[in-house]
Amino acid sequence: MMKCLLNFLLLFSYLSATSECFSQDEFKLWERQVKPFYKDNNLVEEVSEIYGIRAVFNVTEPTLTVYRAKGENTGKAVVICPGGGYEFEAIYHEGYDIAMVLSKAGITAAVLKYRLPNPKTSDKPHLVPLTDARRGLQLLREKAGEYGINSSHVGIMGFSAGSHLATAVSLWKSIDPTENPDFSVLVYGVTTNKPGNIKWLEESLFYRKITDDEIKQNSFVDLVSAATPPTFLVHAYDDDVCHISESSEYADKLSAHGVTVEMHAFKKGGHGFGGGRSEDGTDQWLPLLITWIKVDTY
Repeated sequence: MMKCLLNFLLLFSYLSATSECFSQDEFKLWERQVKPFYKDNNLVEEVSEIYGIRAVFNVTEPTLTVYRAKGENTGKAVVICPGGGYEFEAIYHEGYDIAMVLSKAGITAAVLKYRLPNPKTSDKPHLVPLTDARRGLQLLREKAGEYGINSSHVGIMGFSAGSHLATAVSLWKSIDPTENPDFSVLVYGVTTNKPGNIKWLEESLFYRKITDDEIKQNSFVDLVSAATPPTFLVHAYDDDVCHISESSEYADKLSAHGVTVEMHAFKKGGHGFGGGRSEDGTDQWLPLLITWIKVDTY
């Protein structure tokens, strides 16, 4: 009997510690507010597997899931935008898994489940992810006191399409400073207006032919200035979805304008490696990022 009780107490202690380690709070982005650019629809959000990963589809109710900083709180925080080509969100390996690592390192990490652009749910689908990302930054700053965050050290991170989103938020300054990031982390994303990128944006974000002004607006490398946030970039040379030049050209422009920039390019890794793998060395980037954030190089 005593042995059973001891085993139960040990199990309870382990489960409590695990729950504490990975505890998080989920907030609706537009709680008690009208969702911008929204129209009624009958889409149902669902989680399914695609390309061997779990992802969420048909997102119409955006949320921010906050992982509290553990141990010594650095006061730094980041909003994470998963990728998925604006067609789904790889919210597990490019979201929650990343947030848990950052949280353990004393960095508050908030995973953004942004609304996916869809003409069935919005008459201006291209503005929906941008509006949600800005609101995510604003909401996290509103909760700075609750989570021990320094509101002037809140960044944005994105993977693939999420990186395109994070770059847009970083360059297209909002008149509300609480919606602008203090630093950016861009992982295998798009920064140029090359024909293939324009075709993707027209088919997956705008759902229409984009104007000449919109093409210029999405040439991110040409929008870099001294006011661009300090940036950390990650890419692989064998990425056959998004060429590494998308990151290297952007890094060169940042450096030319005197913006703090750090880039890590891996020989192998392909596209969509998330937090990385030990077999190809891509698992090195997250520890490097944590150091970059902690030592305040930006």
